[in-house]
Amino acid sequence: MRTMRTLESSKDPLSIEPQRSLAARSTWVSAAVNIALSAFQVTLGIVAGSQGLIADGVHSLSDLIADFVVLLATYQSGRGADESHPYGHQRFETGASLALGVLLLIVGAGMLWSALHKLENPAAIRTVQAAGLWAVGVSLLAKELLFRYMLKTAERVKSSVLVANAWHARSDAASSLVVGVGILGSRAGYSMLDPIAALIVGLMIGRMGWKFGWKALNELMDHSADTQEVEAIRRTLLETPGVNGVHELRTRKMGDYIIVDVHVEVDPNLTVEAGHSISDAASQRVLARHRVLNVMTHVDPGPNR
Repeated sequence: MRTMRTLESSKDPLSIEPQRSLAARSTWVSAAVNIALSAFQVTLGIVAGSQGLIADGVHSLSDLIADFVVLLATYQSGRGADESHPYGHQRFETGASLALGVLLLIVGAGMLWSALHKLENPAAIRTVQAAGLWAVGVSLLAKELLFRYMLKTAERVKSSVLVANAWHARSDAASSLVVGVGILGSRAGYSMLDPIAALIVGLMIGRMGWKFGWKALNELMDHSADTQEVEAIRRTLLETPGVNGVHELRTRKMGDYIIVDVHVEVDPNLTVEAGHSISDAASQRVLARHRVLNVMTHVDPGPNR
């Protein structure tokens, strides 16, 4: 006998609509900041003669694309289940995270190519002007504040794609710091440090892209929930009155939620109705305590406790 229970409403303190509103607002704030920073960094990079600062400005521009991907993912994943998507649209966030990862890899590769090309002709590298340092200072402050704001919002609405975008902003802050070191070295007479800084920024961005892309790819291939969460679900099932055992507990990620398939063991002398009631109670407890979207239970006769 198999029974299925599905999450019908959000268990979070915030309802779905306020969650989507907060997510959209934080992403629009990020987009506005990135537009201003990109224009500021590229302009000052050209004026000051800093390849690292220009690369950082292009990176900020790429964040705009990421922001709009996140906005689209936030809207799509908030849609309920329909005939074509009986489990809902939560995996749209996973797809968006994969797109973010690929975008970061492309941007990182472009920066690496540009920096290496510049290092092939060191005689053409000129000393960066002081204006570049002011630009780095402003960028560091803006990016760190943006990261803290976005991460706080992402944790509040429990969205993996918003977390990814927040850490993307933090990677920008780290890249600006590297660019600042490169500019200081350039002004101290080591002009090659500026393109080297751009090279390091490209590596940092590529690493972050690989991390997010690989995680999203695994989720799209039905990767299970982490061991700690699986064991917590197992304990919840075993604590249900009437459940004598649990086996073949399987999980797979669906965006920020989990889908569970499990066999629960009950007293073999119970009626079908009684076994079904125990199975139903176990499913409801899992839905109430964990970020689980759907529970499919199979009732098996088991030994008495």
